[in-house]
Amino acid sequence: MPVTGLVNRIDWEPGSDLLRGTCHCGARRTCDGPVEMWAWLLAHPRGHGNDDLDG
Repeated sequence: MPVTGLVNRIDWEPGSDLLRGTCHCGARRTCDGPVEMWAWLLAHPRGHGNDDLDG
């Protein structure tokens, strides 16, 4: 499998049940579960517009 250098990141927000994801394009999103988060990350660029950024 070729290495692209693109990094997606998922962090758990301490003190909550939320996951915060950052796509390689810089878009960020907070989700309740890992399935929803990975679906969003892997759907790039769909759902990654400026109106979808949080924080």
